Amino acid sequence: MAKPRRIVLIRHGQSEGNADKAVLASVPDYRLNLSPLGHEQAREAGAKLSKLFGGQSVRAYVSPYFRARQTFAGIRAAGLNVASIYEDPRIREQDFGHLRAVEAARLIDTERRAFGAFFYRVPDGESGADVYDRISGFLDTLWRDFEKPDYPDNALLVSHGLTVRLFLMRWFHWSVETFERLRNPSNCEFFVMELDPAGGKYNLTTPIGEFSEEETRAWRGDVPPA
Repeated sequence: MAKPRRIVLIRHGQSEGNADKAVLASVPDYRLNLSPLGHEQAREAGAKLSKLFGGQSVRAYVSPYFRARQTFAGIRAAGLNVASIYEDPRIREQDFGHLRAVEAARLIDTERRAFGAFFYRVPDGESGADVYDRISGFLDTLWRDFEKPDYPDNALLVSHGLTVRLFLMRWFHWSVETFERLRNPSNCEFFVMELDPAGGKYNLTTPIGEFSEEETRAWRGDVPPA
């Protein structure tokens, strides 16, 4: 099996919806574009990734959402040696349902925090557990790809914050409680999984932020935030 030297996961750049929540009431989630800042973040991330890969080949797996595809275009413009690209809907963002007014979305978000992001199913949408299940199917594809003798040196996943966290949870067998403590990645923040040649396993070499237990309770509304 020709495992890649690295698996890198990156969240998309700032989107129109990140910049202005009101946009979410009129534009479907999958059609949100990057903001000007988001395009800049993608180019900056591309420069960092180009340095990390050092000319090594890359196979890219990209969410079909507009902001993810645009992020990959910005990253690729830095001169990555992209051997192949695969657009996979299974690494898309969590489905948050239909268009909703800002206030209605805010109420759902409050309920979701109180319930827990992993098990709470958004009305007409998905729960974190649903995304976890489709990530499991995606991993089957990933492992089959690794069996190809000419697999590139690196795998790059351009996805979304919650999807990245759930990928890591699934890969490293983290508990639901651990997942609930993880901070959402910043726009264009990326995480590097390095292959240990001796053991054949991947180590997460880029730390992911975690909330403390008190911060987690405050975020859920169990106690008033300080």
